Amino acid sequence: MAASGVSILTFGCRANQYESAMMERSLCSRPTGSNPSAEADVYVLNACTVTALAERKARQAARRIRREHPTSPIVVIGCLADAVEKGLTRFENADLLAGNAWKSRIVEVVEQARAGVRGLLPIVAPRPIAEERSAGNRERVRACLKIQDGCSRACTYCRATQVRGSPRSKPVAAVAAEAGGLVESGFPEIVLTGIDLAQYAPPDGSFADAVRRVLAIEGLLRLRIASINPSGLTAPLIEAFAEDGRACPHFHVPIQSGDDRILRKMARGYTVADYLDRIDAVRALIPHATFGTDVIVGFPDEDGNAFDSTCSVVDAVGFVNLHAFRFSPRPGTVAADLPNAVPEAIKRRRAEALSRRWRERLRGRLDKRIGSTQHVLVEERRGDEWRGYTSDYLYVHFASNEEIPGGSVRPVRIVTVVGERLEGVADERTSARRADAA
Repeated sequence: MAASGVSILTFGCRANQYESAMMERSLCSRPTGSNPSAEADVYVLNACTVTALAERKARQAARRIRREHPTSPIVVIGCLADAVEKGLTRFENADLLAGNAWKSRIVEVVEQARAGVRGLLPIVAPRPIAEERSAGNRERVRACLKIQDGCSRACTYCRATQVRGSPRSKPVAAVAAEAGGLVESGFPEIVLTGIDLAQYAPPDGSFADAVRRVLAIEGLLRLRIASINPSGLTAPLIEAFAEDGRACPHFHVPIQSGDDRILRKMARGYTVADYLDRIDAVRALIPHATFGTDVIVGFPDEDGNAFDSTCSVVDAVGFVNLHAFRFSPRPGTVAADLPNAVPEAIKRRRAEALSRRWRERLRGRLDKRIGSTQHVLVEERRGDEWRGYTSDYLYVHFASNEEIPGGSVRPVRIVTVVGERLEGVADERTSARRADAA
């Protein structure tokens, strides 16, 4: 099979990024991100169905491929294909659709596409998550490692339960082995990810055990965890992060709403007080920790008071990154049929107001870094600038007279703030001192 003729386009979450890398490993093909322009004889769209926007991006890509490469079959795989199979949505311009369980059988999927098979592939049982392996995405310096799949929360706005199935956890031993291979392959940073990391329950330990096993790998520079629901921030996990400076002190903890009444309608399973208690628990052991979050604006029956409560929580926590999503009713979910829908114009105004308020407060937090030296994992160079992130997930642009290899950590003296990022210059004196000491 001419694996080089397959182009995989990725949409959606870090779990999808991991699974695309897993499929690329199986096919020995080159990643193309979400760019449909690369020439291929089969196009695989690893597509998302969480929001209407996510689906729209996949549809736009499919239309472009159909226009520019009319003889190449288009395969839609993953959550969006599962949503089509369940009658939750439709998708035009796809020759073949295959649910998430087919990702570990991507070679078969591509062979069927090339053989002219069309339509929706039959449902198959997923292979054990312990068998999933990824070689990472060579276009990035950090590698996603999926340790958990599925969800049983059934939040009223979300399709994850419908398209991802029941929770499944990768054993700690398998996580450590896969992480070791990624580090050996040259990835300095690993991001542990899943559909709901708070439901990670391996048969041979705990989340904290997995973190410690990965941190024991020689050569690893940084370890992160992706988005995690509040209940996942257990005392043992926080302790594991507090013990090792390579465990990045940044936690992306979705709150979705800062109003208890709306949280109940969302079926999130916690109160605002519960959420803030988890934030405080992290800060008690890791005082310098930073936080990110997701907020859904305009959920049915969200009034001005509920929105104000959300703004108050954003102010109180001081998030360094925030994603404000306008509520998108997904057919087949409970929330799609809830009364008292919020008009689109109000959703838009609230999302803009929340983002503006967050940026204003972020500026104050970033200003405090001016004059400090931050250690930046270098990800890319654009023109005369190097770019990367601090361990607590602040984005940094900086200048340097050195040629810096991607994936290395450099001390950067911060001189100013531009928008949502820090800007500075490489502290080459510090680098020289460290080189002499070595």
